[in-house]
Amino acid sequence: MGDTAGFSMTIDGKAAPTLACLDVLNPATERVVAEAPDASPAQLDEAVASARRAAPAWAALPLQARQQYVVRIGETITANLEALAQLLMREQGKPLAQARQEVQRAAYWCAEMARLELPVETVSESATEQVRVLRVPLGVVGGIVPWNFPLALAMWKVAPALLTGNTMVLKPSPFTPLTTLKLGELLRDVLPAGVLNVISGTDALGPLMSAHPGIDKLSFTGSTVTGRAVMASASVNLKRLTLELGGNDAAIVLPDADVEAIAPAIFWGAFANSAQFCLAIKRLYIHEDVYDRLAGELVRLAQETRVGPGDTDGVQLGPVQNRRQFERLKDLLEDTRTAGHRILAGGDVAQGHGYFFPVTLVDNPPDSARVVREEPFGPILPLLRFRDVDDAIARANDSEYGLGGSVWGRDAEAAMRVALRLNTGTVWVNQIHTIGPDKPMAGHKQSGVGIENGVDGLLEYTVPRTVSLKRPRSAQPAHR
Repeated sequence: MGDTAGFSMTIDGKAAPTLACLDVLNPATERVVAEAPDASPAQLDEAVASARRAAPAWAALPLQARQQYVVRIGETITANLEALAQLLMREQGKPLAQARQEVQRAAYWCAEMARLELPVETVSESATEQVRVLRVPLGVVGGIVPWNFPLALAMWKVAPALLTGNTMVLKPSPFTPLTTLKLGELLRDVLPAGVLNVISGTDALGPLMSAHPGIDKLSFTGSTVTGRAVMASASVNLKRLTLELGGNDAAIVLPDADVEAIAPAIFWGAFANSAQFCLAIKRLYIHEDVYDRLAGELVRLAQETRVGPGDTDGVQLGPVQNRRQFERLKDLLEDTRTAGHRILAGGDVAQGHGYFFPVTLVDNPPDSARVVREEPFGPILPLLRFRDVDDAIARANDSEYGLGGSVWGRDAEAAMRVALRLNTGTVWVNQIHTIGPDKPMAGHKQSGVGIENGVDGLLEYTVPRTVSLKRPRSAQPAHR
């Protein structure tokens, strides 16, 4: 067994009793890291009730006071960086250096989000009337966080929710609850009781949250399939929703691209975090003039990349995070082999402990192939040849998803013209994944509902209140 001490849920600013537990595995060893609490429905009710009790006083604080609290959350993360990073590596599997980067990014998100201001719009201002639009909190926000970036994506929800005057119930993935639970413990002396409640549990806990009548908004990051279920159950009380869902992001490489210069950016744009993120490049369209050269560069990078346990020096990619996803990837690889598609790199899954999957490149499969149509969420990438740019754009847009995309070419204006025709919420030209707290991110089509980050993302946690004031006659100028 792993460590069974030191992990407790935070409800109303205190440790909540552990009535049942679930095992948390290290995906590099398949051994238990620790046991995490498995919240009961009654404990969810307690967390929601605690958040609702804390909401009026929290919302009544000036924005500047809430900003300072969010800054302190970031400072607490920084002060515990190494311990959180070590824990994150063990439960998520990513290399330690990348775990440290995620913890740093979570702290950075808090600091930068705390700089944002809520707008107050003056619709009209006259001697007889004033009309303003204020943004007020929704109340209690539920946050459901995935296993790929457990701490960073938690802060994508916590920082804006608290900043805008909401209180919160936060649930990490059952695969990666430990780092979030530990942060909840650390914040008990930082935040007023009930402002941030952290609970953990199995996948059964999520539907209870999305249907809970005491939660006014749910912010969920995960698959499109689950997002549809969340939307359906949230309709019970017309819960507001932010859904950041799946993607099958296309990159288009134009014939004038500087292949050697862009190959590393494209490679890591596809395979960082073992390709376990929604915005990863998942379909790579390459013009026939540069296809063989770029394919060769990517094969070389794949062969040079070290895959292994996150605590091993020099490892660049860790394991796939959980067995369910590992088996899904193996099934996708087997389908690719059965269909007769040529594999340029990888493709051989080693036997033994750990969910290690090699960086795999598939040579020009048809658009109907599963490896093209589905979101792998793991290190297998189809390279797709094209001759006509209009055809490449049409193929890139032929997806139920519309999260992100990228275009690569020396002629920046030509690349921009292509980028503007991609039906996605975010498009990069000659760069990738420059995401920031100040940059709104929204999914088109079935990649999501709502906006994250930036002022637009803040507003997702508020509702407008239009205030109309009629000025008394005594305040109006006298007529002579």
